[in-house]
Formats: sequence, C-alpha cells, structure tokens
Amino acid sequence: MPQAEPLQQMVYHSPLGAVAVAEAGGMITGLSWSGRTTQVSPLLREACAQLDAYFAGKLQDFDLPLDMGSGFQGQVRRAMAAIPFGQTRTYGDLAREIGMPAQAIGQACGANPIPILIPCHRVLSATGLGGFSAKGGVDSKVFLLRLEGAASLLI
Repeated sequence: MPQAEPLQQMVYHSPLGAVAVAEAGGMITGLSWSGRTTQVSPLLREACAQLDAYFAGKLQDFDLPLDMGSGFQGQVRRAMAAIPFGQTRTYGDLAREIGMPAQAIGQACGANPIPILIPCHRVLSATGLGGFSAKGGVDSKVFLLRLEGAASLLI
C-alpha cells in the first residue's frame, strides 16, 4: 500500500492573526488558526502570496487547487466557492440549490476546513450574520465581509 504524502504547513500572518495553511497531495487541505510551519512547498508559498493580495484588496478570486471533499460536504464547499467576491447567500439559498435543509448547510459551513479560501464567511442566516467557526467568530466574519465591500449588507 503506498504511503500517503505527508501534510505540509506554512504559517501565514494575516490581519486576523496567524493561520496555518496546509497542503497534501498537491492540494490545499486546510486553513486553521493553529499550527506551525513544517516543510514549505511552492504551493504553500503561492497560497500565502494570494492571501497577501486578497488582504491588500488586490485579489478577488483565489486560483489554488483546493480539496473540496466529496459527498454533501463537497457540494456545500463548491457552492460556497461559487459565491462571488463581495456577495453573500443565505443558508436557505444554498439549501434550495443543493436540496438539503438549511440547518445541514449551516453545519457544513461550520465544518469548512479551508475558511477564507472557501468563503464560508459569505453565507449568512436569513435574519442576520449567522456564525463563523474561525478564531474571532462573527467579528472575523464581519472583517472579511467589509474587506470584500459587503459592509452595506451588515447595516
């Protein structure tokens, strides 16, 4: 049985704090608010360069190979990734698109292993912001929405 490629991580210092971008098998597999730099690959350097450009307001669409997963989780992640920069959708919008209950969509958003790059912050509840499972919670979600020019949606 072939051995799996080891996970590589690189810490990136974002306006939201240090985040660890992870890669395995030539795909970005995670972005978390904990971790340490291990082996640094060209893909991880590119991911951090694109994050720099995003936070500087110079990049709207990430061009990285992302592990979207499979099944229902993969469907939700692909639907989130299709939400354009500066726009939002509700859990209900995605639920209708995928054909699943809004609560399941919310749980899938909360389980997104690659926040920011797969923009779960662009998914709101029908009556407000909804949650955000990353460090800083809803405050981080508001920061990202403002960065993208979606602040008018918050008023």
